[in-house]
Amino acid sequence: MRTFVNQLENAAELQWDAAGRSATLAELQTRLTHAEKVVMIGAAVNEEDLQRSWPEGTEFVVADGAVGACFNRVEPVCVVTDLDGGVHLEEAARRRIPLVLHAHGDNQDIWRSYLRSWSQTFAPPLVLTHQTPQVFDDMHNPGGFTDGDRAVCFLVWLGVCVSKMELIGYADDLLGRWSGATDPERKLAKLSWMVKVLDIVMPFWKTPKQPSQDA
Repeated sequence: MRTFVNQLENAAELQWDAAGRSATLAELQTRLTHAEKVVMIGAAVNEEDLQRSWPEGTEFVVADGAVGACFNRVEPVCVVTDLDGGVHLEEAARRRIPLVLHAHGDNQDIWRSYLRSWSQTFAPPLVLTHQTPQVFDDMHNPGGFTDGDRAVCFLVWLGVCVSKMELIGYADDLLGRWSGATDPERKLAKLSWMVKVLDIVMPFWKTPKQPSQDA
């Protein structure tokens, strides 16, 4: 993915080159580490979960297609995605919400298709991630397995304290409404790995947080 993006003729103009992606990453890091609270939105979220008054200084990070629940409700800082979120990701790109794009063995065709299209249209800000032991200056491995737990790992990697995070729409026993097109049995198996990752990174993730007095 990084080679493909770096070799686009208009990569620098789009700020998709290594320098541009580094600047996008720095902006995300500044915004998220300075947030009073970061709400992580997963595929099992309901729109009504977001229709509340949020404390000042709250920021939102979304896993893949769950961004569809956010439109006209909350403004995501970024979407962490391997690009199976369908039409909702297309709308996120149109709104130029930064995308933290993940490359793995099964999604090469889809990211090539999206990036070719977006390079000629919306050109949302990008950060690139991978899951290999290789080290690159302009593509990162923050950890994680599914988009949901990878989003949490990404924030921890950026330096965001887990005590500032609240998870909404993270379920380990059902396929969320906003899950991308997938095989249900395989997806549930993946969710078991999400649980393993979250139990390590954020052991209290299943414990409901008490509502803020400002909420």
